Amino acid sequence: MSKKHKDNNGAEAAGYAASGAAAGAGLASVVGNMGLAGAFGGIAVGAAPVIAVGAVVGLAAYGLKKAFEDNN
Repeated sequence: MSKKHKDNNGAEAAGYAASGAAAGAGLASVVGNMGLAGAFGGIAVGAAPVIAVGAVVGLAAYGLKKAFEDNN
């Protein structure tokens, strides 16, 4: 079994993910329906992928925060 590292805070990470998802939802609601077009044709991008990307960006921000804290 692995030991839980005392500096890993799941609740804080979840907060960053939720904040990113909320920002993604806000972006999706402001921009509205969007899509990608290219040589392959076009494809619609709904709100769900934008919200998911927002959550990933939020977790990346948490990772950067932890990296700078651990560096000091």
